[in-house]
Amino acid sequence: MKGVMRFGKKEKLSPSIGPYKILKMIGKVAYELELPTELGVVHPVFHISLLKKCVGDPVSVVPLESVAVKDSLSYEDVPVEILDRQVIRLRNKEVAYVKVLWRSQCVEGATWEAKAATKAKYPHLFLFDSTPA
Repeated sequence: MKGVMRFGKKEKLSPSIGPYKILKMIGKVAYELELPTELGVVHPVFHISLLKKCVGDPVSVVPLESVAVKDSLSYEDVPVEILDRQVIRLRNKEVAYVKVLWRSQCVEGATWEAKAATKAKYPHLFLFDSTPA
């Protein structure tokens, strides 16, 4: 289930933030970045392994303004709508899934979530849903 995420936590689909201007190179493997005032609690020097070249792909960059980063450097992604539904048949049961479009993602960033868990956490998405959980 998608929910609160922390910057710096290594996850396969963790969002990128930025791009930010490089102010100077510190040593051979660290760079100081020009960060906005909202990220004032973050140390501006990053190891080169944490950075990637900005290639202008809008899918991989999440604008900081739309994310609403909290003081703890975390944010909660809010679902916007359900794009699709499917039922996966397991050995003894069937599990319903819904494809959820999130506020800070584009359509390509939509994820498949368990319908029951999503309905429990975000019931407003299922107001006009006639199928059972």
